[in-house]
Amino acid sequence: MSLPICTSWVANAIGKIEADFQRSADTHLIKLELPMLDGIDIYLKDESTHPTGSLKHRLARSLFLYALCNGWIKEGTAVIESSSGSTAVSEAYFARLLGLPFIAVMPKSTAKRKIEQIEFYGGRCHFVEHSSEIYAESEKLAKELSGHYMDQFTYAERATDWRGNNNIANAIFGQMEREPHPIPSWIVMSPGTGGTSATIGRYIRYQRLATKLLVVDPQHSVFYDYFKSGDAAITCEKGSCIEGIGRPRVEPSFIPGVVDEMLKVPDVDSIATMYWLESLIGRKTGPSTGTNLFGALKLASQMKARGETGSIVTLICDPGERYLDTYYNSDWVSLHIGDITAASAALAAFSESGRL
Repeated sequence: MSLPICTSWVANAIGKIEADFQRSADTHLIKLELPMLDGIDIYLKDESTHPTGSLKHRLARSLFLYALCNGWIKEGTAVIESSSGSTAVSEAYFARLLGLPFIAVMPKSTAKRKIEQIEFYGGRCHFVEHSSEIYAESEKLAKELSGHYMDQFTYAERATDWRGNNNIANAIFGQMEREPHPIPSWIVMSPGTGGTSATIGRYIRYQRLATKLLVVDPQHSVFYDYFKSGDAAITCEKGSCIEGIGRPRVEPSFIPGVVDEMLKVPDVDSIATMYWLESLIGRKTGPSTGTNLFGALKLASQMKARGETGSIVTLICDPGERYLDTYYNSDWVSLHIGDITAASAALAAFSESGRL
């Protein structure tokens, strides 16, 4: 006997999100051609090809389903989110799909292109001076509007089914099955909420895989220091210069117990690696992709020095076209990031030697 289908607004909303998911194919896994790393293969899971252009499309879908099933979002509920941009773009997309008002609370420094995309999907942007202010301001707006504060920084790690159900870890290992080294030696991820690293780390353990998880943290972020010290009260006055990752406080969704190693990546290395990747694949990517790939290259260099072979997987988080006015503007980079000449020279040498 078939189960009755509920026709309430919430049931219809869940159906719309699931139908949208069904229309979406999985993202590509790109293998880099790096002859200087004989026997060591590096792959990029290209999350920039989601309908809203970033890894956060997966998170936004999960957060909406989580809130709907918990009874937090109903017909007409205003949705408020604290974000540095990409999550808000994706949530604006799903809010429009469901006919809900959406407000993104974000720093004034957020890339112009992200702001335009949020507004394209019908969302409204509410700006604060510093990234540390987004939490309280989001809670305040939700209370004033009798809306729902989505709070990605708390719920990212619990809204996603880390055991499977086509999460990002499940997709990575499925796509790696026919590669020379199908079980990666390492997966590399950078933390914004910490939700993706939690999903990947938990999946690795649940599946009893030999893969290790390296989390790469940018400058002006507390995750690395928290991982090393265990002090959850650590804060950072200056916000991360690598948009989308790094936080001034320890977020609830960051789970250090699933992380094997962490690496602090200087901002100049993140940006230089972003440019280096463009020369390799002929496409622009976002700055967090540079952070991710720098971590993967460091691991590959260490593996080469030890005479090891294997595979490393990391992510393209979003496209570089969102950052033409910032990270792809040399004057902006000189002012906000610094001189990347030495970092670029190190990558050029790596292209020849495989040592970084």
